[in-house]
Amino acid sequence: MRTIVELRELTKDFGAVRAVDRVDLDVREGEVLALLGPSGCGKTTTLRLVAGFERPDAGRIVLDGEEVAGSDRFVAPERRRVGVVFQDYALFPHLTVGHNVGYGVRDRNARDARVAEMLDLVGLTGEAARLPHELSGGQQQRVAIARALAPEPALILLDEPFSNLDAALRVRVRGEVRAILCDAAATAVFVTHDQEEALSLADRIAVMRAGRVLQVDEPGTLYAHPTDRFVATFVGDADLLPGRADGDAVTTAVGRLPTTNGDLSGDVAVALRPERVSLRLDGAGQGVVRGITYFGHDQLVEVGLEDGARVRSRMGPVRAFEPGDRVSVAVTGEVIAFRVSGTLNELTPDLASE
Repeated sequence: MRTIVELRELTKDFGAVRAVDRVDLDVREGEVLALLGPSGCGKTTTLRLVAGFERPDAGRIVLDGEEVAGSDRFVAPERRRVGVVFQDYALFPHLTVGHNVGYGVRDRNARDARVAEMLDLVGLTGEAARLPHELSGGQQQRVAIARALAPEPALILLDEPFSNLDAALRVRVRGEVRAILCDAAATAVFVTHDQEEALSLADRIAVMRAGRVLQVDEPGTLYAHPTDRFVATFVGDADLLPGRADGDAVTTAVGRLPTTNGDLSGDVAVALRPERVSLRLDGAGQGVVRGITYFGHDQLVEVGLEDGARVRSRMGPVRAFEPGDRVSVAVTGEVIAFRVSGTLNELTPDLASE
């Protein structure tokens, strides 16, 4: 599969702060890749470097076979064949939907046909004469995507594209956006801090922290086989338990657990997904129910263990436990362990500091 974007040793500093730190990343033709990470991790700066809105301090960017940023070369944004969907959509309020979509199409003879094609693609046929303020948030989102696609760019960039939508609309619109990008056979990179959004929309996800890419993988692989304990806790729910690795198992406060990486020994942290944890009422169990968070379709039951650690169990909506209940904890399947040196409090990343 052809590579559309190549980032090599890409670096960007803002004063004493290194926002992007020697990033290497490839984006394949026709794929949707998510840059996922907490606020301040460098994902938006990376997007802006690819778009040409920022100049890198080091490294190079190759777009569709052409170097657009390097040690002695910098191609302006308008010459990069990149379409951008901004967080607030940035539609021209005084222009109709049709004129917004056609704004970047240089061939006047082909413009009307291209606008009609794009509006049909995003499901807005017949809406060309309306103004942006007459549309819903989801419709404005689709106009912004149509405008980005209309000039036939090599790459589409989307910066937190669903952040302005309410929760219910966000789920529906991201499915529509995925379908639009697939129908257009577009290559796209989008920035998000929402793990569920990245897992449901992207073909691959690049997890970033402190300006670096920690892991790039398909959603299922990233979730099931994180290579870093930050990735394990940031992508989906996970609790980290201290343990002692010996051969193909780890001894923890909830028992001896088989591990997928049997080459570890000594002190480790074990990542437990709540859906893999089951509870049973037991007066001699390892933990006590500390709290229950109810979501309607399911609930998270938090259990405090005797060593001060916690685990959570994801259960159905029927309430089976109460705070104060003593329970036994069981874990199904193999777990992933990570080498550590530190206390339990040091195992869980402080996302607020990112």
